[in-house]
Amino acid sequence: MVTVVFGARGNVGRHVAAGLSARGAKIRATSRTPDPAGFPPGTDIVAADLERPGTLPAALDGAERVFLYAKPTGIDGFVAAAESAGVRHVVLLSSAAIGKPGAEHNPIAREHLAVETAIEKSGLAWTFIRPGMFATNTLWWWRQPIRDEGRVRVPYPDTQTAPIHEKDLAALAVTALTEPGHHHRIHHVYGPESLTVRQQIRHIGAAIGREIDLEVIGADRARIELGKTMPPSGVEAILAAWQAGTTAPARTSTIIADLTGRPAQTFARWAEDHRDEFR
Repeated sequence: MVTVVFGARGNVGRHVAAGLSARGAKIRATSRTPDPAGFPPGTDIVAADLERPGTLPAALDGAERVFLYAKPTGIDGFVAAAESAGVRHVVLLSSAAIGKPGAEHNPIAREHLAVETAIEKSGLAWTFIRPGMFATNTLWWWRQPIRDEGRVRVPYPDTQTAPIHEKDLAALAVTALTEPGHHHRIHHVYGPESLTVRQQIRHIGAAIGREIDLEVIGADRARIELGKTMPPSGVEAILAAWQAGTTAPARTSTIIADLTGRPAQTFARWAEDHRDEFR
């Protein structure tokens, strides 16, 4: 039984590939550049691009299960290729933005919903994983200023979010791909603890062994700062999430522990895992 992992070099996909390999699953990793570096020994690696449907039949040949990230461009080509190849189950990394108020005006929500809808309308069994805030987002926001200046600039220092470790999302995806009971289910995933931005910065500082200064700035300046590393749609989504988090603790969940059998990893653990990227 072959499981195809799309985005196998990505933050989540690489851990999905490693987790499936650890369970003895036969995996096929896809990448736009099929270099074996960084993959478990013996991994079948093929060149594939979701935006180029002609590359998909070879990637999906003989596959029964697929881990997929949301890419609206080309989703119809993926569905057609997956059905033709006899794929039985797709686990999609989607977004919790879909279920939030105003989702119809959120480009991130619209893009992920378009992919979910195409898969739902197909003959494929599916599992949708809808995560909230990724802990890896902090690399986009704060890695460079921490490395260059030892300082971060934020508009809402006391806003609360519940960051999710990418390894937890991968563990849930591996569980959904290898264990029964996940067909046609939507898993909403949030981190295990609600933390302010101040607390998150302190955890990163503890991981790298030095204090990080925090400067409070206005939303307009934050929009400019975030725009240096993020697309406009991402900037607006993050600012909206931060503003919403000023009024109440962030939503958390126990789904990782409930479905994988091990506790979700804390943000402090995530910071330790990524300390070299902030140094």
